[in-house]
Amino acid sequence: MSNPILFLPVSELAKKIQSRELTSVELTKLFLDHSHELNPTLNAYISFRDEKALADAAKMDAEILAGNYRGLLHGIPMAIKDNIYVGNEVTTMASKYHENFVSEDDASVVENLKNAGVVLIGKLNMHEYAWGITNNSPHFGPVKNPWNLSKIPGGSSGGTGAAVSAGLTPVSLGTDTAGSIRIPSSACGIVGLKPTHGLVPKYGCFPLAWTLDHIGPMTKTVEDAAIVLQAIAGFDSRDPVSKKIDTIDYLAGIDSPLAGRVIGIEEDYFFKDVDAPIEAMIRELLAKLEANGAVVKKVKIPALRYSEYVELATSLSEASAIHYEQLKKDPNHYGEDIRMLFELGLLFDSVDYLQAQQLRSELKAEFTKVFEEIDVLIAPTLPSLPNDIGSDLVMINGKEEDVLNNTIRMTGPSNLTGLPALSMPIGLVDGLPVGMQIIGDAFDEKTIFNIAKNIEKLVQFEGVPPIIK
Repeated sequence: MSNPILFLPVSELAKKIQSRELTSVELTKLFLDHSHELNPTLNAYISFRDEKALADAAKMDAEILAGNYRGLLHGIPMAIKDNIYVGNEVTTMASKYHENFVSEDDASVVENLKNAGVVLIGKLNMHEYAWGITNNSPHFGPVKNPWNLSKIPGGSSGGTGAAVSAGLTPVSLGTDTAGSIRIPSSACGIVGLKPTHGLVPKYGCFPLAWTLDHIGPMTKTVEDAAIVLQAIAGFDSRDPVSKKIDTIDYLAGIDSPLAGRVIGIEEDYFFKDVDAPIEAMIRELLAKLEANGAVVKKVKIPALRYSEYVELATSLSEASAIHYEQLKKDPNHYGEDIRMLFELGLLFDSVDYLQAQQLRSELKAEFTKVFEEIDVLIAPTLPSLPNDIGSDLVMINGKEEDVLNNTIRMTGPSNLTGLPALSMPIGLVDGLPVGMQIIGDAFDEKTIFNIAKNIEKLVQFEGVPPIIK
């Protein structure tokens, strides 16, 4: 097995760095060496920044020696998804058109991470322009799932999911427009949080759909997700949807008891057409939560029946508008799968889009009402196990179903409502991770973290994939 340090959570790595038991340079080199060794197999990285990373790590070590410790992310190496800008360096969006694009500025989240002391070690592979869930890139090649190399890692943050799972980066960031943080987190057996819309600024992240896009942490543990969110959340006037809210300590109370928490389940939508072993695993866990003092309550959200249409009408229309001029100029720069989606988006007219937004408002109102009586909503993250690389079909209860529609239908509602949602691993089926989704009220990530931490203790998921063992 690889060096066990590679699989320690940031909460443990931080202690070693602060105490000087381990230097940032040593840790950074360890992750870079491991990444270079495994990347030919997994294809999780698009680019590395070895020299710059080691120089940055040396500066972080010097600060600690001088008594200037910035916090839990000081000196921690991190790779990030390649649609998040690092100033004066190439960000490809896993595309041909932008393969040499260089931004002038860091993204807001990159600025925040650097201020926290993070050492950037590289950029991670993704589905082209973040517009897909298989991460089978025509330009940079498919990312492979560390749990089974023939399976997709999920997308669009598939390189991120694979890299965190296989110890190529301790933590990372993904982006999420219809599930692109939570889908690969489920498929790769890690924790992924899509925060409340507006909590984490999006300046310097190439957009897919303006009103649906989010940036959030992808980590091995719930506590690490809270640590990363603490660093990247905050107002930035350069992002028009960024919200001013009071600073929150996401680690405070994370270990509070579960007793009395009210957990909602929406049977009609979130438990419809779910592969039987996945549904059984989630229901078994719900029973354990009740045995530990939680209250499980059935709720109704009738407007969910519109959510798949509203998600597609919104995302397709907005994405096609963003790429309109580029699409007219040279459609052959795009991979066939996303070119088809951009062209499909042009078929929606203004009436379609506005009607979708009216239905979206109805969905938001119903979720708001439900959260008056529950603390979180629990649902599957995916209704099926990850499909084979190159396949457009998934298996649900013995039937072949379309991969795109069935992969985003559980995750899309949280993008439409802007509500926070976290996926966490709860076990294995046929050797592949199963993720469960915890959806919370707006700007109430603290409650999600608390319930997720309690679940983490109950499940005790062993998160080291077979490729490492």
